[in-house]
Amino acid sequence: MNQMPRISTAQSVASPARHRVLEGRPFPLGANWDGLGVNFALFSANATKVELCLFDNDGLRELERIELPEYTDEVWHGYLPDARPGQVYGYRVHGPYAPAEGHRFNPNKLLLDPYAKQIVGELQWDPALFGYTLGSPDADLSFDRRDSAAFVPKCRVIDPAFTWGEDRRPQIPWERTIFYEAHVRGYTMKHPAVPEALRGSFAGMMHHEVIDYIRKLGITALELLPIHAFVDDSYLVEKGKHNYWGYNTISFFAPQARYLSGPFVNEFKEMVAQFHRVGIEIILDVVYNHTAEGNELGPTLSFKGIDNASYYRLAPDRRYYINDTGTGNTVNLSHQRVLQMVADSLRYWAQETRVDGFRFDLATILAREPYGFDEGGGFLDACRQDPVLSQVKLIAEPWDCGPGGYQVGHFSPGWAEWNDRFRDTTRAYWKGDEGKLAELATRLSASPDLFNKRGRKPWASVNFVTAHDGFTLNDLVSYNHKHNEANGEDNRDGHSHNLAWNHGVEGPTDDPEIRELRFRQMRNLLSTLLLSRGTPMILAGDEFARSQQGNNNAYAQDNEISWLDWEGIDEDGRRLIEFTQRLIETRQRQPLFHRGRFLTGAYNEELGVKDVTWVDPSGAEMTCEQWNDGNARCVGMLLDGRAQVTGIRRKGSDNTLFLLFNAHHETVTFKFPAVPQCRTWECLIDTDKPGDGKLSRIKKEGHYDMVGRSLSLWEGRQA
Repeated sequence: MNQMPRISTAQSVASPARHRVLEGRPFPLGANWDGLGVNFALFSANATKVELCLFDNDGLRELERIELPEYTDEVWHGYLPDARPGQVYGYRVHGPYAPAEGHRFNPNKLLLDPYAKQIVGELQWDPALFGYTLGSPDADLSFDRRDSAAFVPKCRVIDPAFTWGEDRRPQIPWERTIFYEAHVRGYTMKHPAVPEALRGSFAGMMHHEVIDYIRKLGITALELLPIHAFVDDSYLVEKGKHNYWGYNTISFFAPQARYLSGPFVNEFKEMVAQFHRVGIEIILDVVYNHTAEGNELGPTLSFKGIDNASYYRLAPDRRYYINDTGTGNTVNLSHQRVLQMVADSLRYWAQETRVDGFRFDLATILAREPYGFDEGGGFLDACRQDPVLSQVKLIAEPWDCGPGGYQVGHFSPGWAEWNDRFRDTTRAYWKGDEGKLAELATRLSASPDLFNKRGRKPWASVNFVTAHDGFTLNDLVSYNHKHNEANGEDNRDGHSHNLAWNHGVEGPTDDPEIRELRFRQMRNLLSTLLLSRGTPMILAGDEFARSQQGNNNAYAQDNEISWLDWEGIDEDGRRLIEFTQRLIETRQRQPLFHRGRFLTGAYNEELGVKDVTWVDPSGAEMTCEQWNDGNARCVGMLLDGRAQVTGIRRKGSDNTLFLLFNAHHETVTFKFPAVPQCRTWECLIDTDKPGDGKLSRIKKEGHYDMVGRSLSLWEGRQA
């Protein structure tokens, strides 16, 4: 722990300037510059007094404390006519310190404004940060009188003005969306084209070579890991590490300071505008389910000291917290003011910074009321009826560790959801596990068992094979086991059920046969992802076989383990990039991959066609016995372009497609089925021949030898 330096005490700070503070307004919340002064408004239902603390520009010296003069509808407020953008501030909130009743007010602790738009300085871990005295036999029932101001970041008033020019939202249709999950810092820290001073920042992310690469890859939506201001956990700091992923939020309106290359928060808006310029959307991964303040033994940084009993879900013994997140606390979205804060935050990012959507971490928590998960609960209802939020992309991570936490497929219409069933089935199938063929067919069809209800569309299933949490694509085919030794937890952390296969050697190898098989498997996994119904999400770097050295939980690895190694891309990696580009281009060019109707396999008597037919290697339709055969690993997926496109009963006019899957280790000969409108079949994709353009042409009812562990896509032609 750091030793506490000398700071200004309450007695040495200038007395409140009552002559210049005005009553102000209770709305909007936060510190808002109106061109003449700044209105300060802070919600607290249980406080007895709120002091606004003003600091110098660097946030090092407290200059003045001003008591907010008015209290309206549980909001403390005041107006400073001589305050300006750039003003650094924080709050001290008075009230009962009664942990057994859920109250933890301590005016000795400087607090961040929940609505702060910019954060100044970094958190320094020190005993003064805690509302109770560390080491006291009374634990959190004790009261600590040390001033925390020297150790906590401060808030800065901003001028939100920004010239957007001709910026327009790309408004990519869901059916055309391809997500690309990336980390602002990790994506640019080793990029040779990005100036060193800009690496790891929003400015680095908007470098023209970075944007051009993502655009040429074919990505439509860049999904950024958390960029809301967060703090490094104390146990990580003690080990010399950082919270790299950022799932430890302390401010829902301010960007993380370390991602800014300079002092201006508008750098983020500029990045958004640059991506919009080339038609790419920005999606934010947001963490509203918990904060960095932890449980009853955690620090007092903001919400806990402002109104602990309102902001957090408390146990029946109100000294303790409900911990559905596994992080110590759970944000109480059942409270109307807390729900308002989250909705205000989302609208701020959607309107003021023009982001195009949000992926919600542990979203089940946001939909959980005190009685349990409710898809008609307050938060989901608020989003669904909001004229702003209902029009942006909303993606749920539909699980948490609380009771009834797994809710894949149960979110309300309008939401998309991460589909881990697609991930696990796809991994297991290509690994060669038994009995996966029937479920693979379901996942290829946008998981209608989960999402085909209440008018939801195939895009509601966000399909992925890898994500930030877990193995990279390369590591998935290179390791049987996790290798998280660098995390310093004796390899106990991270999931052990990875459905991974090293193909004969654990880790890197120069064996040409193993390398060739691994790259074919990576192509199989990417092809399955991008040629399935639903919305695909690619993990950044998977397209060139990036590795994390077998680490499947790199949350604290702000180093070469997590950073993308652009200069280390070899010839195999470059070929994989080209293959991924061709996959995406093929997906976007073929309407059958992004139709807005679920596949049923039912025969349409009126039109005389099935939308999908599943065939065995002989060209005959699959039987129940074959579906139930645990050893079956081959199937053909015939997508008929004549199938009904919308609710209007008329035939479609798209080309018919035939997908062949062979997870068997040996070559399997497939006979092409008889399709009236297809006289020849042209190969568009073959994972065994990744470098070829138009690979092969097969005549009607011809045969094709599918190499073991490979996938191919064929387009039916009339000539």
